[in-house]
Amino acid sequence: MLSMEADRDNRDEGVVLIIENDPEVPAGILGSLLQEEHLDFRVLQLHRGEPCDGLSGATGLVVLGGAMSTSETDRFPFLHDVKRLMQNALDSGLPLLGICLGGQLLAEVTGGRVSRGAHGERGLHEIVLTREGRRDPLFSGLPDLFSVLQWHNDSFHAPEGAVLLAGSARCPHQAFRFGTSSYGIQFHPEVDEPIVASWASTEPGSAEIERAFCRHRLGGGDAAPVRLLRNFVHMTKAFTHARGPHR
Repeated sequence: MLSMEADRDNRDEGVVLIIENDPEVPAGILGSLLQEEHLDFRVLQLHRGEPCDGLSGATGLVVLGGAMSTSETDRFPFLHDVKRLMQNALDSGLPLLGICLGGQLLAEVTGGRVSRGAHGERGLHEIVLTREGRRDPLFSGLPDLFSVLQWHNDSFHAPEGAVLLAGSARCPHQAFRFGTSSYGIQFHPEVDEPIVASWASTEPGSAEIERAFCRHRLGGGDAAPVRLLRNFVHMTKAFTHARGPHR
């Protein structure tokens, strides 16, 4: 388990738990944002067989992406553990953010469905917020229309009872909220240049995606995804304060 502790004099109690499903899909810029907010975090690499002690002391749960599909539990049995953690977070009201594969897993846990090979996207794509998305705290301060990096073959369909927050021309279900603080998103706000370079190097024809992403960030295009992640981090801080000191 990888961990990072904030400055002891300034830190908030509790730990944000980050589930890494695939070594090629790390937390990216999320770690630095958590440090800036003086929040401790731990990266649990279940794909390496690391044991999970549950959510005790956690103030938030982030489930990252991965190259596998949600249905490949025979090849990746740890996905059962990820789903159990997500269900526990749902039951406890813990802030939860599922990114790409993580969003698809959340959809399945909450009764939605995941379509294999449907609505796939690569590269920068525009997404548009729904009316509900424009009022949701996860998207607070973001424009109604913004570009984000997509890298997926499968896609989720928001479950019954969820609130659809965003969509795109190719993939109509880009973000949803289930309950008050559990979110699934199809896109990747956490990636940085090294991550995109790594992905592009393994897929022929993706060099221009890497170049376009670098130009996008240099031009300030990372403002929206950074704001989204920071909004979620603030939710974990609010959960910490509402819960009181951890014992």
